[in-house]
Amino acid sequence: MELNIRRFDELTSGELYEILRLRTAVFVVEQNCAYQDIDGHDREAYHVWLSDEAGISAYLRILPPGTVFDDPAIGRVISVRRRCGLGSEIMREALSAVQRLYHADTVTIEAQVYAKPFYERLGFRQISDEFDEDGIPHILMKWRASDRK
Repeated sequence: MELNIRRFDELTSGELYEILRLRTAVFVVEQNCAYQDIDGHDREAYHVWLSDEAGISAYLRILPPGTVFDDPAIGRVISVRRRCGLGSEIMREALSAVQRLYHADTVTIEAQVYAKPFYERLGFRQISDEFDEDGIPHILMKWRASDRK
């Protein structure tokens, strides 16, 4: 498994195509949710993915502080093969990257409610009431490096 972390302007057209194809397949088609996935934040993001000979196995993006939240944010988290540890692996890599890239010790995410236990296992804690985002229940969650010591 190969880890890739690239800014938008470092992506090849083929990499960008595969990332957007995967995000559309999961967040628009699979979840039956018509929403604007290409939201203007990709140009500011670090795109992080795990790949093997079959292509992208897991993906997420890291948004810098001040883009969506005061903290850095992680979003668009996808694991192609579910319940085999790839989601946890890429999230741990992203949390490490956030600390390295932004010298940040907190991360905020908007999590789909069903995924709350997954994020809690990684050290995230719920910080908001449930809210609707494009017809899907979400919550805000925060991760603090100091909680992990």
